Amino acid sequence: MPYLTSGLWFALQVAPNMEGKVALALEAKGFEQLVPRYKVKRTWSDRIKMLGLPLFPGYVFCRFVDGTHGLAVSTYGVIRIVSFGGKPYPLASDEVASLQKLSSSAANVKPCPFQNLGAKVRIVDGPLAGVVGIISGNKKRQLVVSIEILMRSVAVEIDLDQVSLLAA
Repeated sequence: MPYLTSGLWFALQVAPNMEGKVALALEAKGFEQLVPRYKVKRTWSDRIKMLGLPLFPGYVFCRFVDGTHGLAVSTYGVIRIVSFGGKPYPLASDEVASLQKLSSSAANVKPCPFQNLGAKVRIVDGPLAGVVGIISGNKKRQLVVSIEILMRSVAVEIDLDQVSLLAA
């Protein structure tokens, strides 16, 4: 089955700790999916291990067209499509593009409190070129990428020489 690479991106709410399994099942059904992850060091009594945890626990991002959302929702582990007014609500294309770029880079991305106020910028240089977000932080300059419908954000440290201000 060819990948369903046309259409809009939606957020699927999934059962706890099922992000990876749902993503694999959606991929097997032919859907393009995204589960952005970040690395965290966990220490046990006998070892230290680096884990890849979801940036948005409880959510998997999936692209589909009208008429195929039933196949996505029927996937084991999916609770619902994030909706507004009873209708599935698509994610902004620049939000998803920024998440894809961040998740495919080696940047040190971390979850952070939701933020949607501030100077909106685009990274114009380096491996994260094209990522759009909000400048945050006083001592450490961070670029915050927010998914407004989920009211969640992620942050990555940046060099201010690599950004350009976007018109409001």
